[in-house]
Amino acid sequence: MSTLTHDTRPTGRAAADDMAVAAFVMGLVGLVVFNLVLGPCALVLGGLALARRTTRRGRAALGMALGAADLVVLATLVTANGTVAWSLG
Repeated sequence: MSTLTHDTRPTGRAAADDMAVAAFVMGLVGLVVFNLVLGPCALVLGGLALARRTTRRGRAALGMALGAADLVVLATLVTANGTVAWSLG
């Protein structure tokens, strides 16, 4: 008896499109929380999506831009008050 398994992971261009969307979401969320982790992840995923020729090039580029902005926010926070957290008080 043989059991067939069905792999549901996206391949090729669909995976690249998913990476572009993930880069955008990570970059956007990273502006508020976990910018130390999400910023570099957004940069890497956006770059991989572009390298794999995603059809969502704008979203991948925006994800990379937001990832870079995450790191700028992090550097500003560390410089301004010596911490990696927002201080609203």
